[in-house]
Amino acid sequence: MDTVAPPAAEAVFKLAGVRYVYNGRQVALDGIDLEIRAGEQVALLGANGTGKSTLLKMLDGIIGPSEGSMQALGADVRLVTAGDEAFRFHREVGLVFQDPDVQLFSPTVLDDVAFGPLQLGLSPEEVKRCCDEALDQMGIAHLADRAPFELSGGEKKRVAIASVLSLGPRVILLDEPTASLDPRTKWVLVNLIRMLGQSGRTIVTATHELDIVPVIADRVVVIGENRRVVADGRPSEVLANRELLIEANLIHEHLHQHGGLAHTHEHEHDGTHAHAHAAASGEVRTFRDPGP
Repeated sequence: MDTVAPPAAEAVFKLAGVRYVYNGRQVALDGIDLEIRAGEQVALLGANGTGKSTLLKMLDGIIGPSEGSMQALGADVRLVTAGDEAFRFHREVGLVFQDPDVQLFSPTVLDDVAFGPLQLGLSPEEVKRCCDEALDQMGIAHLADRAPFELSGGEKKRVAIASVLSLGPRVILLDEPTASLDPRTKWVLVNLIRMLGQSGRTIVTATHELDIVPVIADRVVVIGENRRVVADGRPSEVLANRELLIEANLIHEHLHQHGGLAHTHEHEHDGTHAHAHAAASGEVRTFRDPGP
């Protein structure tokens, strides 16, 4: 008996030959071909300055391509940037900026989380339900009456995500969500992001921190310093490709001489690094340190 393959998930984003140029002279993206399907957990990997944040803004409909075509939720993204589809679109796609202070502006955490649902004209009961669910998902219900400026960096990040979750989006875009966090806070947030993905949402996370990728992503898209997609695959495959990671400036290699011993370090941007020791005999041993 023949088996029927399950239908492929719908495409949430389709980009073909997308370029973006700031002020007519600064190229941020230079020929991006990319398709992201519903329910995928995608990590956008790239060194600083490779256009990850620009790409997220494009996926969120804040900006449109300078060249090329892009479909987002079945609509031309230029309609979203022009305002024609903006209301529907921004209810379904939410962007969490790298700096939470950009996103938090109300007197209390609850006010920030309630802002989106209130703009939709929901009833007080519906607004409360949306806020309660978002606060619970981020584990910050106890912060509801606090002022954002009183919070730690990690708490602010969770409030910023909750302010997006309260709209019930299908797609969440995260820009460097673990940047500048201490290790304990970082991994609490990583676990929360993982759980969001398990809920069936499409999650796209821009980062250059390689250690969080296997936890939050089932697909990795690498943007090279040429501002194009240079790799697209499973985390285990991409992260094992040492040459690719060095070329994309996600790890870097130092070579030192210690007498007859060649000593090579591969450093990740999160501070961890690997050692490869080559002795005169030709034997090579590799070690990985957690870094400082």
